Amino acid sequence: MPVYSMTGYAQALGEPSSTVESGARNTGAAAAVAVELRSVNSRFLDLAFRMPDEMRALEPALRELLGTQLKRGKVEIRLSLRDGVDAAWPQPQPGQLAALALLQAGVQQQLPTAQGLSVNEVLHWCRSGAATPKVDELLMETARRAIDALNEARAREGAKLVEVLMQRVARLRELKALAEPLVPQVVARQRERFLERWQAALEASGASSSVPAEALQERALNEAAAFAIRIDVAEELARLDSHLDEIARLLGKGGEVGKRLDFLIQELLREANTLASKAAAIELTQIAVEMKVAIEQMREQVQNLE
Repeated sequence: MPVYSMTGYAQALGEPSSTVESGARNTGAAAAVAVELRSVNSRFLDLAFRMPDEMRALEPALRELLGTQLKRGKVEIRLSLRDGVDAAWPQPQPGQLAALALLQAGVQQQLPTAQGLSVNEVLHWCRSGAATPKVDELLMETARRAIDALNEARAREGAKLVEVLMQRVARLRELKALAEPLVPQVVARQRERFLERWQAALEASGASSSVPAEALQERALNEAAAFAIRIDVAEELARLDSHLDEIARLLGKGGEVGKRLDFLIQELLREANTLASKAAAIELTQIAVEMKVAIEQMREQVQNLE
């Protein structure tokens, strides 16, 4: 299953087919329709419609359609009617003319001084009063094609993001591999340094002459062990490796992974911060800084995933 980016663009144009009914053109599908979709990242699905007033009745159906195909993202939907050759000169139907004549007669009966309809007004009312089921069907079909194109664009962008994220995962694994052999060395070195300082402090205070040597040695070893535990980052590296495995699994599985990945990125950053705060050697500090840079780069990309 692909991983979708929330960033994408698509457009589709639906052109009506010219049909002839009883020797006259069907004006119900005279105008072409255009659907344009623009999508950027958002925490939830946020739909914004830009459409003519005469198309507002289709908004609920379009919202339902988009809701079944898209899960997250701020999506702007632009709908427009584009008059074609057939729409430029509407062909009034006998039923339309008869209805207009009846309405005009009724008005003039009540208002004898009212002027009759002009040819331009008749053509205008015949166009606006034409049945629209075919235009609605054309618009919905065009919207489906635009959504399919948007999903294809988002899938292509998602594949690129997955590639970038996997590169960062590989880099973090490299940094972890560099840090692992340093951990026992740093712990042992800091333990010896602690014991040396402990001994120097005892000699300076004169406590070594009044306290048994065995008790001093036992206390020194206990303090050194506690200090070594405080600076040991092996647990943080193990958790970081576990988070990287889960990120790689989610990227391979695909689907709606953006929110889960965002949580895992926060956990990665937590481990990197702990590693930096507990690092007792410049080498580990440098590795922690490089890890935080890679994780921040991952965070920027994950925020674009659905």
